[in-house]
Amino acid sequence: MSENGKPKFAMYWAASCGGCEIAVLNINEKILDVDANFEVVFWPVAVDFKYKDVEAMPDKSILLTLFNGSIRNDENEHLAKLLRQKSQILVAFGSCATEGCIPGLANFSSTEQIFDAAYESVSTDNPEHIRPQYSYDMPEGTINIPVFYPQVRTLDQVVDVDYFMPGCPPESHQIAAVIDVVIKVLNGEAELPPKGAVIGAGESTVCDECGRKRDVKTITKFVRIHEVEDVDPELCLLEQGILCNGPATRSGCGALCPGVGAACIGCYGPADGALDYGARMMTAIASVIDSDDPDKIDAILDGIPDPAGSFYRFSLPHSLLQAARPAWFNGNS
Repeated sequence: MSENGKPKFAMYWAASCGGCEIAVLNINEKILDVDANFEVVFWPVAVDFKYKDVEAMPDKSILLTLFNGSIRNDENEHLAKLLRQKSQILVAFGSCATEGCIPGLANFSSTEQIFDAAYESVSTDNPEHIRPQYSYDMPEGTINIPVFYPQVRTLDQVVDVDYFMPGCPPESHQIAAVIDVVIKVLNGEAELPPKGAVIGAGESTVCDECGRKRDVKTITKFVRIHEVEDVDPELCLLEQGILCNGPATRSGCGALCPGVGAACIGCYGPADGALDYGARMMTAIASVIDSDDPDKIDAILDGIPDPAGSFYRFSLPHSLLQAARPAWFNGNS
């Protein structure tokens, strides 16, 4: 507890785009409930806190920390371990923290390939071929920048996590609902869910939330949505040959994308019980392909652009594919 009797709240932004921070602000007047019930002791994007402020806090003095972003460098890892040490409840908040998300797609590339793209491509004027130096001595002293890790990791691959809240970003109404539950727990009106639970999301799939009809059940070809002259506003997008990840994606968003004619891309992560998101989605696709001929099946699947990015856009660091990663680069980072 703080001096004013309020429990302490923290939020940190690691390797992510910042959308999760904006989603918290999008809960509108509900943010006043956070202020009324918590003392914000660490939220660098909103208030000028320093790492030394957190380091000086007693262990477990922060009741609740929302940690968004994956672990890309040693600064991210340091803060993950520090906030785990100082927090009673640590929540992996958003897809980057829970599954790896877009930053995690970098795991398809080695560090050398990533740096080549960043510092040696046609878009970069770097005739001296300068690369990042993690430590550099200046007259004023030594400058250090975070060390870039060979691969992106999720929060629970670095520290013990109490709860997981998926979404890219989590929907604001789900954030508000979780805040309500926490406040009720503080007031003795509710109990926390079991450790390791997914919060702020459903237990079924996006398809179960989607109002589109599912009739055809078979696919003869895949097309990109801009190639369809007239998308049926009522029929399942997948049954129209448009790759929609609803069958594999956890519910909770309200099927917002399919509801407005855009395919689900899987930002809420794997549905309950799915060991690997990509495998779950590939199984769903295999069940609706209308052919037994291997050549025709190959031709149908060739219509899927960027299969790896489509099936593992949000979940590569947490997928079974990670076990094979050393072989991709012959053991080199």
